[in-house]
Amino acid sequence: MGIFSVNVVGMAMIEKAYFYPPAYGFGGLGDRIMWAANFILVDGKFRAMFSVLFGASMVLVIERAEASRRGGWNVHWPRMVVLLLFGLAHFYLLWWGDILANYALIGLFAFVFWRFDAIVLLFIAVLVFAGYYGPTAYERLAAMPKAEVAAPAETGAWDPYHVTPEEIAQDAAAHASIPAHVRATLGDPNTALRPIGSLFSYGFETLAFMLLGMAGYKSGFLTGAWSRRAYAGIALVLISASLGLFGFAAWTILRADFDPLVYAPWDQIYVAPMHPLSAIGYMALIMLIFRRRGALADRFAAVGRAAFSNYLGATLVGTLLFFGTFGGLYGTLSRGQAWLIVPPVWALMLLWSKWWLDRFRYGPFEWAWRSLARWEWQPMRKIG
Repeated sequence: MGIFSVNVVGMAMIEKAYFYPPAYGFGGLGDRIMWAANFILVDGKFRAMFSVLFGASMVLVIERAEASRRGGWNVHWPRMVVLLLFGLAHFYLLWWGDILANYALIGLFAFVFWRFDAIVLLFIAVLVFAGYYGPTAYERLAAMPKAEVAAPAETGAWDPYHVTPEEIAQDAAAHASIPAHVRATLGDPNTALRPIGSLFSYGFETLAFMLLGMAGYKSGFLTGAWSRRAYAGIALVLISASLGLFGFAAWTILRADFDPLVYAPWDQIYVAPMHPLSAIGYMALIMLIFRRRGALADRFAAVGRAAFSNYLGATLVGTLLFFGTFGGLYGTLSRGQAWLIVPPVWALMLLWSKWWLDRFRYGPFEWAWRSLARWEWQPMRKIG
């Protein structure tokens, strides 16, 4: 649900606007409010949680496979291969923002860590985070003012996010239909190879998140085994720190009116190391709030149990709304207007997920994933 709150912008307008709001569809008060709310509360944090939970679920699946004597690798490897196929289809057919291919490729390698103890996994995760957020960040920061990028002719200022009318026209044409999207994606070598390139751009961060999830699962943090006091303390400290840092960053960016030399380092570098800590704080709060199950908790749990279907389903909703052969709204909405689509989609997720899982064992895409990975039809409908 949180991921769609951010991704809807990438589905509704040119990709550069996803990374730099003033590039397109931005300017009104509502646009600024929605950017700030997502930046402070959502962006990077829910993707971190998604990745952490993927790592935790990886250990859960492997442990069950080992217990049933099917072999952890024999189960894990086909799951990742099939997930990779889903991710590539998602990327080439529907949307540039796919994360599944990256998860699958990193997940193949992450298997080697699953037997490690929680403290060892946490230590390795911290090392990987440090390697990703440290030297790479300094290199990017040093290169920013020297980058050879397009700049508005009237100012000559450093602006890596500048969008030309030609780019907007080409982008709109690429969203005229699914075949047009496929042609545009495959026609640009840099874009066509992006799923592989993700290994080198943010693959180490994904791996660190997965290791953090494995540690969280094995330590009992993600299974509710810790005390209420522990969850409350972690949530209070980390969420307060997150709100403070991201709030200050948002204020700084808004005060500078999104000057790229202010926006880029804050958005891409300074706040990035806080994402895993923010995610831990959020998860602690969730464990604290939903420690006792109830009607609301059951609905959120159902959305999580059908996370694969809800993630891909959100893209399908975006495709129906924005592609030219369907709703045709691509490029017609501002950032704030595009976000108004989010609450109805959240409501749809909460409504359909529990209704479906009360009647069926898996979400639709979960069932397809499981059946293809095991190479046999899995029972779908619940009996009794």
